[in-house]
Amino acid sequence: MHFQEWLRSLRSSAGLKGSESEDFWNLLPSLPLSSFSLSSLSLSPTSLLGLGALASLTAYWLVTRPRPMRPPCDLQAQSVAVNGDPSCRRSALLKDDSLLDFYYDDTKTAYDMFQRGLRIAGNGPCLGFRKPKQPYQWISYTEVAEKAQLLGSGLLAKGCQPNSQQFVGIFAQNRPEWMISELACYTYSMAVVPLYDTLGLEAMVHILNLAEISLVICDREEKAAALLENKEKGETPTLSCLVLFNDFSDAFVERAKKCEVEVLKLEQLMDLGRQNLKDPVPPQPQDLAVVCFTSGTTGKPKGAMITHGNIASNTSSVIKILEGSFVIRQEDVSISYLPLAHMFERMIQVSMFCHGARVGFYQGDISLLMDDIKTLKPTFFPVVPRLLNRIYDKVSTYIYISVSSIILWFGFVFTLYSLFIKILGSVTSPLRRALLHYAVRRKQAELSSGVVRNNSLWDKLVFNRIQVHLGGNLRFALTASAPISPAVLSFLRATMGCLIFEGYGQTECTAGCTFSMPGDWSAGHVGAPLPCAMVKVVDIPDMNYYATNGEGEICIYGPSVFRGYLKDPDRTAEALDSDGWLHSGDVGQWLPNGTLRIIDRKKHIFKLSQGEYIAPEKIENVYMRCVPVLQVFVHGDSLQSFLIGIVVPDPEVFVDWVKERGIVGSYEELCQNPDVKKAVLEDMKAVGKDAGLKSFEQVKDLHLHPETFSIANGLLTPTLKSRRADIRRVFQEQISSMYSKTAI
Repeated sequence: MHFQEWLRSLRSSAGLKGSESEDFWNLLPSLPLSSFSLSSLSLSPTSLLGLGALASLTAYWLVTRPRPMRPPCDLQAQSVAVNGDPSCRRSALLKDDSLLDFYYDDTKTAYDMFQRGLRIAGNGPCLGFRKPKQPYQWISYTEVAEKAQLLGSGLLAKGCQPNSQQFVGIFAQNRPEWMISELACYTYSMAVVPLYDTLGLEAMVHILNLAEISLVICDREEKAAALLENKEKGETPTLSCLVLFNDFSDAFVERAKKCEVEVLKLEQLMDLGRQNLKDPVPPQPQDLAVVCFTSGTTGKPKGAMITHGNIASNTSSVIKILEGSFVIRQEDVSISYLPLAHMFERMIQVSMFCHGARVGFYQGDISLLMDDIKTLKPTFFPVVPRLLNRIYDKVSTYIYISVSSIILWFGFVFTLYSLFIKILGSVTSPLRRALLHYAVRRKQAELSSGVVRNNSLWDKLVFNRIQVHLGGNLRFALTASAPISPAVLSFLRATMGCLIFEGYGQTECTAGCTFSMPGDWSAGHVGAPLPCAMVKVVDIPDMNYYATNGEGEICIYGPSVFRGYLKDPDRTAEALDSDGWLHSGDVGQWLPNGTLRIIDRKKHIFKLSQGEYIAPEKIENVYMRCVPVLQVFVHGDSLQSFLIGIVVPDPEVFVDWVKERGIVGSYEELCQNPDVKKAVLEDMKAVGKDAGLKSFEQVKDLHLHPETFSIANGLLTPTLKSRRADIRRVFQEQISSMYSKTAI
């Protein structure tokens, strides 16, 4: 029998028809090789050699072919209507409307989750740190647990009580001692109150007094000195002890002693704990774990009370969603650089600890972050859109070609490849960019079919060096805290060669309430509800959003929703309604596939891309003090890092005001004059600075509009308030133009 005849008989017996070349590849895995004898074929030595090569290539293809990720649910129905109400939805991963409290039976608190990791990893690495230009050093799970018990016992010896009404402040950058201090508190059921620089000293005074904090753990003398200054003024009477990670001066100790504040090194407090060692007093799910103060935009900061049960349910829900696509392994490592004072970073770390994985801390200098990443080689990368935007800008400007990353078997192919690289190295930038975009499109085509990998030809030719700059081992990235452009997200999913998920939430629901579904690599939404949350949209008639249209204010219910604001019943009542639903203030829209899209902000408070909250009305009231300004509309986009404005000049004074600056013309002509615009912008910035506006609250560009906002033209309400959605719509062209031409 000739080979061709044998193959035809196999095709016939397998029921294959036609001449599609892929039929042969589909057939190969099921060939009845036991009935196949080379002696029965009329094959020449050359044919045998070719057949052997074909068999080798086939085997390699079968082993290395990319396999699509299997989604955990129907991607066209990622959430389910609750009680038949399409405006209220829960995760399609749940069997019924019972929400997820915990994933593992033995992980009902943050303390439990670390203990699970301790059982898995034992003496394995837990917390990593490095000195400049040095490799990472690691502290084991066992050592972390021992240090936490010693430190916690030391806190008890200094008068702290082992219950969740005992608040301990932590004022430090990300480093292992931060996590050891937190775990020390959890070991004895105490609650943590994180402090951070951008709160401002006035806000920290408010927090120390509200929580009646007596002991604060700091990293450096400078931070402790700032707290001591308030104590010297008599503003923080409860403060009695400062514990520092770093060394401090004798002069500082004497200064503290004068206002009856004791200063200790962390090691001293641990030594005290060693002498007074106590058995752990583990917390219960209902106990407070952390009071996370949010800076907000107006008034004093609010202390969101987060329980251990909140943390367990939120973390467990992410584990549940990822269980089929990304199982955290003991050898996984995350880079810690996002502020530990915020819940996003803390939830990442709890997830890592739960599985005995590692967390490596950056050196504390954001300019050295990329060097830390290249040294640490993380597999897990928590990230914010602002950093992803910077990566996108770099990648889309340059194209990297790497030769060393490819191993080729055949010499003649290697020769052709080397020639290709030499030619490519000399071509013009447009051709390089064309190659980059073609490679991105090919990778995006793979993503659309569910394939996520970093070993394709395009990864090795084009994206290898990008991936190496991020350590070369990334398996998973998670972006949150602010929206990200769909174009940027799709681009980076292709170039980074790893899973990139997007989440949405806020401190008051512990961290997240929605999350991208594995296998859904579309962009422009924030995923479906987490298994710990029901999410609904409710009517906002003033903004023309109605739940019957699948639009409205986003509200969240479930075991991850916070208890309320510390000692602030009024603002708690504003956030939590009588049925326990958290009102987010964001406006969402349900998409046909059951995912949520963020489309607006109720009360007009929004975030910039770097995470700063903006209250536009406050800024507008400041700018109204400018002599040439009659009306002003301040606009910000959560995909942008700065504000722009629409200004209507005051017709009664504008012409004369401009004339004093040597520019003449009619009212309409002056509105179109770039020098006039520059003068108005400078005046607004000066007034804003005098009024105490922060740099990110100042507009970076503006458009002068000659027609007054009015009820008649639909830009004011009957009560003379700005119709913000309508103003954005009318000036969309000018807004887009300002963002496209204004440098960040």
